[in-house]
Amino acid sequence: MNAKAASTFASDGGVALIGTDVLACHPEPSRTKLMGMLEKGLSNKYTIEKNGVKKIIIQTPWYREGVFAGLVEVSVEIPEEMPHFVRG
Repeated sequence: MNAKAASTFASDGGVALIGTDVLACHPEPSRTKLMGMLEKGLSNKYTIEKNGVKKIIIQTPWYREGVFAGLVEVSVEIPEEMPHFVRG
């Protein structure tokens, strides 16, 4: 958990969440989806908007010495004015 994640989840415990059950803080249907990702080593990508802030979320498998060790989540804010290009 980096400093931004600790700040984002401060009301849930921040850095104290490290080492706790990641499934415990996810309500349904997110919990079931996350369980499937952990069991099968799958990735998940989506965009969200919360409190007027748009983000892209990337959840992807993490491997240690070639063995599945969990998931990494990357959350990146998407500015409203971000250019979008369609290339052919």
